[in-house]
Amino acid sequence: MAIERYNPRDAEPRWQTVWDENKVFETDTADPRETYYVLEMFPYPSGRIHMGHVRNYAMGDVVARYKRARGYNVLHPMGWDAFGMPAENAAMERGVHPAAWTYQNIDSMRAQLKLMGLSLDWSREFATCDVEYYQRQQHLFLDFLEKGLVYRKQSKVNWDPVDNTVLANEQVIDGRGWRSGALVEQRELTQWFFRITDFSQDLLDALDDLPEWPEKVRLMQRNWIGRSEGLLLRWDIAQDPFAANTPDITVYTTRPDTLFGASFIAIAADHPLARAAAAMSPEIEAFCEECRRAGTSLAALETAEKKGLDTGIRVRHPFDAAWELPVYIANFVLMDYGTGAIFGCPAHDQRDLDFARKYGLPVTPVVLPRDADAATFSIGDTANDGDGVMINSRFLDGMSTSEAFEAVATRLAATTLHEAPQAERKVNFRLRDWGISRQRYWGCPIPVIHCDDCGTVPVPKRDLPVKLPDDVTFDRPGNPLDRHPTWRHVACPHCGKAARRETDTMDTFVDSSWYFARFMAPHQDAPTDPAIADRWLPVDQYIGGIEHAILHLLYSRFFTRAMRETGHLGLSEPFRGLFTQGMVVHETYSRGEGAGREWLLPASIRIEEQEGKRRAFLLDGGDEVAIGSIEKMSKSKKNVVDPDDIIASYGADTARFFVLSDSPPDRDVIWTEAGVVGAHRFVQRVWRLIGEAAPALTDIAPVSGAGGEALAISQAAHKTLKAIGTDYDKLAFNKAVARLYDLVNTLAAPLADVAAGKSEAATVAAAREAVEILIALMAPIMPHLAEECWRAIGGTGLVARMPWPTFDPALVAENEMLLPVQVNGKKRAELTIARDADQIAIEAAVLAIDAVQAALGGKTPKKVIVVPQRIVNVVV
Repeated sequence: MAIERYNPRDAEPRWQTVWDENKVFETDTADPRETYYVLEMFPYPSGRIHMGHVRNYAMGDVVARYKRARGYNVLHPMGWDAFGMPAENAAMERGVHPAAWTYQNIDSMRAQLKLMGLSLDWSREFATCDVEYYQRQQHLFLDFLEKGLVYRKQSKVNWDPVDNTVLANEQVIDGRGWRSGALVEQRELTQWFFRITDFSQDLLDALDDLPEWPEKVRLMQRNWIGRSEGLLLRWDIAQDPFAANTPDITVYTTRPDTLFGASFIAIAADHPLARAAAAMSPEIEAFCEECRRAGTSLAALETAEKKGLDTGIRVRHPFDAAWELPVYIANFVLMDYGTGAIFGCPAHDQRDLDFARKYGLPVTPVVLPRDADAATFSIGDTANDGDGVMINSRFLDGMSTSEAFEAVATRLAATTLHEAPQAERKVNFRLRDWGISRQRYWGCPIPVIHCDDCGTVPVPKRDLPVKLPDDVTFDRPGNPLDRHPTWRHVACPHCGKAARRETDTMDTFVDSSWYFARFMAPHQDAPTDPAIADRWLPVDQYIGGIEHAILHLLYSRFFTRAMRETGHLGLSEPFRGLFTQGMVVHETYSRGEGAGREWLLPASIRIEEQEGKRRAFLLDGGDEVAIGSIEKMSKSKKNVVDPDDIIASYGADTARFFVLSDSPPDRDVIWTEAGVVGAHRFVQRVWRLIGEAAPALTDIAPVSGAGGEALAISQAAHKTLKAIGTDYDKLAFNKAVARLYDLVNTLAAPLADVAAGKSEAATVAAAREAVEILIALMAPIMPHLAEECWRAIGGTGLVARMPWPTFDPALVAENEMLLPVQVNGKKRAELTIARDADQIAIEAAVLAIDAVQAALGGKTPKKVIVVPQRIVNVVV
């Protein structure tokens, strides 16, 4: 019989209500079953979820529902990364308080996420801007401070002139602020730092113990930590027109083997020698200021134009006192890296080569590639930065680069300069301590007080939280806490005299560096309950974007170690399994060109296929517009699809099914209207097939088929069950979707016969079992449809609470084998035959193959050799 179409607008909110009323997804952390913690990187409450959120949270939800069905005690929480500059910008632009803007956005996004039917434990929800959360973060800060993991110093910082705040090096992208896009300046400020460098070697070594992380993420972290082995090498100053009273310049180098190719020394604008020179030379002072304004992170400096200024200072070569090298101030050298000084070997470093060509400095090759001829080898526009054999290097000639490294290190370590060794071996790290001070209001207040008599005094824990004041104004740029009339004024906890609160707030990456631990005890007075945390951590499956490979993930790894050192956790790593999902992308539409180009929303476009060509037209007016490239969905190019529109039109299950379907989950998925429509058709097909057969399946006991059509149905269902279980374990969601399509195709005809009353009892029982398996398999991806189908066939209880079905090994065993067939040792064919076929049956089947008969040419074979389950060879 015909049934009504599946109506997600009715079914989905109804089942969401049932789940909520029965608290199906609330986790009892004391439950003794084996734990499984699945977590997606929590969102910033911008006000609207986007399709990237849909894909990210759909992936996590499939894992959570699947593991729950497999009998694990699953924790799947949700929270909000809620502090940050966008809220302050909204306050300035819209005249609203950051808190009001943030919590309003949280309400909107929570409602959107609930429409997706995610199996989240909302009872554990928090926002990082909740006083209850940041009070515990202040507690952690004080413990870190007591342990020596926090300190304060004056340092050069990246200053965002638009957001009026400090940025970490990692937050500077191509010389611009990661949020504002403004060109970053450098300033000297007194800042708070976390001693992440205390764990440099541990953070590096432990990457080898994270096999469930993508190798590309581990490589990015290795490169960022940047361990290198080299020499601290002192160069004697031969001439110093500024009389800085500094006898030598120390450089750190990983390539002492190239010492005879050196042609200059470069120092940072803030190097003591540069400062001394700038104090006596307006030209040098102006150049140093230019460097300070432009300089940011090493990554940005690598691509910037190389600039330098000859100071007139000269140094002596360590192996030749008559050989003097010029000392330049250069814009690509920073005091925060190494010693703030390098020696340039242009032939074997591209940066040095670019610099040398620009300023006419010598370029002497000293490493000969092993396949090159010394008589003709020269350096063009590209440096030779590989290994080889030493040339033009006096006593090093003929050595390998590694041998030359050792020879230089040994000889210079035994040489003294100004009563100290001229060189010493040194392990260096690129990683620098994490500056967490931010000059803004909407962040976690740093719980310290500055007293003229007592210095910097921690706020006593009994006085926590240090709450943000509500009565602030955003009528002009800068930190409102600095100009608040009363908040910053407080008595010193030690002496009772008038003192001042710290007005800097913490980098928002601090907020997200420990939230995963708070979810296990979100209402505890202490930051964590170590007993609960140590049982549940590390997170079994963490899901989020590759863009967080360095910042968030590295900071979280540091924080877990710091919490271990201060007794809040008993482990070192926060995330056992990490998965970085691809983006949701969409083609772009526009009209006009250049500065006048107008980007258009997909919802305003009609696509037509004309003579094999796709053309786009405006729905309003019908004008043709240009179809552009496929790109990440972004507000700037308007190639966005509103999840609310999709859910309203097709339902959450369709959206979930589509974003998990076509592409492997670590790759981008292209959003197309046709793809969504196809997913919706599949949802309707499943509902129609099960719904029409439901009257015949109700009250039927599920039984595996023993033969004929019933056996074929059971084999298809059990094989799919086994395969999809493996797919879910591997997060191969697109493969699971493909198998669901195949199973539905296989069941279509039998279910139609069942619905029409044409099937035998054994077939009906097998069909009932297959439908139950199908419902269980699709439930992690399409949970609402699964519940509706389960109810339609008379199922009791909730699918969300059902255990995962068990496949029958006998039904998934491969009953056939594929044997290569050779004639006189040359492959001629392949034979598919029953695995239990005897030798006589195999010989007969082989000799019946046309290709074998042709190869025999009418001759009778001398013998047929059958290697069981491996190969058949016919000997003529």
